[in-house]
Amino acid sequence: MTEVKRTHRCTAPRLAVFNHKGGVGKTTLTVNIAAALAEQGRRVLLVDSDPQCNLTSYLVEEMVVNDLLDRSDKKDGETIWSSLKPILEGTGDARLIPPIKQDDNLFLLPGDIRLVEFEQELGTLWADCFQRKLRGFRGMTAMSQLVNQVAKESRIDFVFYDCGPNIGALNRSIILDCDYFLIPAACDLFSLSAVKTLGHILVKWISDWKTISALAPDDASLLPGRPVFLGYIPQRFRTYGGQPTYQYARFLSQIEKHIQNDVVVVLRRLDLNLVPNQSIKIGEVKDFLTLATNAQEKGVAMWKVTVGTPMLRDLAHKSFVRISSKIIERTLGD
Repeated sequence: MTEVKRTHRCTAPRLAVFNHKGGVGKTTLTVNIAAALAEQGRRVLLVDSDPQCNLTSYLVEEMVVNDLLDRSDKKDGETIWSSLKPILEGTGDARLIPPIKQDDNLFLLPGDIRLVEFEQELGTLWADCFQRKLRGFRGMTAMSQLVNQVAKESRIDFVFYDCGPNIGALNRSIILDCDYFLIPAACDLFSLSAVKTLGHILVKWISDWKTISALAPDDASLLPGRPVFLGYIPQRFRTYGGQPTYQYARFLSQIEKHIQNDVVVVLRRLDLNLVPNQSIKIGEVKDFLTLATNAQEKGVAMWKVTVGTPMLRDLAHKSFVRISSKIIERTLGD
């Protein structure tokens, strides 16, 4: 396979729907936002960077997924692990793999459970960066370089990473590669607790990478290291008469408060430019009942399933179109 070229970073914005708490619907949000962007004529590359491979399993038939995983360690492997394996083994640079085309505007770089092995190595590579070793920088930017090349060759307008629910080394490298991030928030106490720590985690990552970048040799590849907070998305809340029920309304106000105090304030203390002066809520996704689970089973967006009422599907569609339109406005200024 062709080696990933050391070219300049592509102009397609890179985003992650990120929260280190599990069960907040990151993958479902990512797929549906991407589908809405694709409907609006934007070419989207989805990167399954979660070793659990939820995104790949969502979009690709099980038989195909099994084949991809069976072949991933071979020379003709076509998962992200197949690309990054030479970095881990010290035999060369990352190899270019073809994205799976979902439709005319939607593409997928399939994940792999063996990304766990790459994540384990990232801890060492991070330490190598502090010691100014080129091996560390080459490893830390390997996935970024792969995404860069695929995005250029496929003329991508937006890149979305699907992250796992943790604050491990892999997510650290992904968030530092992103231009923007979105926070999904479920209406429960565990989600609130996660939000309270998220800003401090991000500040630590950004600050450490700033130190590393200052130490880096002139010929080292670097991640941008300045992910901008694009907004948060409360979701899966129940409504009555078009308004959130009392129980969920109480959580929604708490989420807004903690996003403001524990993310916005903390990030602005580090760098005002990390949080633009705009509404911090970019949209909301109510509980769409069986639409979400059926969409996952069918591998499509919520509004493309046959369950539920036409009104409910239309409401889901409008919710994601509004979110995707704001993303376009806030990243591209269109």
